[in-house]
Amino acid sequence: MTDRAMTDRATTDRSDAPHILVVEARFYEDIADELVTGASAELERQGASFERVSVPGGFEIPAAIQMGVRSMEFYAARRRFDGYVALGCVIRGETSHYEHICRESARKLQDLACQYALALGYGILTCDTKEQAWERARVDGRNKGGEAARACLRMIEIKRQFHLYPR
Repeated sequence: MTDRAMTDRATTDRSDAPHILVVEARFYEDIADELVTGASAELERQGASFERVSVPGGFEIPAAIQMGVRSMEFYAARRRFDGYVALGCVIRGETSHYEHICRESARKLQDLACQYALALGYGILTCDTKEQAWERARVDGRNKGGEAARACLRMIEIKRQFHLYPR
C-alpha cells in the first residue's frame, strides 16, 4: 500500500450513517496495513463511510485528528467527521523514546476526546516486540483495528444518546 494523503471511502448513501476519519501511523507499514484492514472491514460491515489519512508515526496521530476536527471551521462543504479511529504501532526500543511517544500520544488523544466530546477509537499498539504487535494487529488474531472501529462507533451511539450528534 502506498502512503497517501487521503483516500475517500464512501460505503453508503445514507445521510445518517457515521462518517469516520481513520488516521494511520505508517512507521511499521505492514502492521499498519493489518490494522487498517481490520478497521475498514468493521466500518464497512457497520455501514459507515470513512476517509483515511496517513501520518509518519504515532506521535503525529493526535495532530492529524485535531486537524480533522478543525477542518470544519475552515471548509464547511466537507462532510463532518462523526468519529475518529487512531491506528498505529509503537515498539519498545533501547531508549526511553518509546515511553515518551506512548504517553504523549495517548494523553493528547484523551485530551482531544474529552475537550471536544469526540467519538474516538484507540488502536495504537504499544508492544515490546514486533511479534506481540502482530498478534494484536492480525485480523485473525486480536484484530485491534476492528476493535478500535467498534469503539468509535459505540461512542457515536453514546453521543446520539446524549444529543451531541449534529444530525
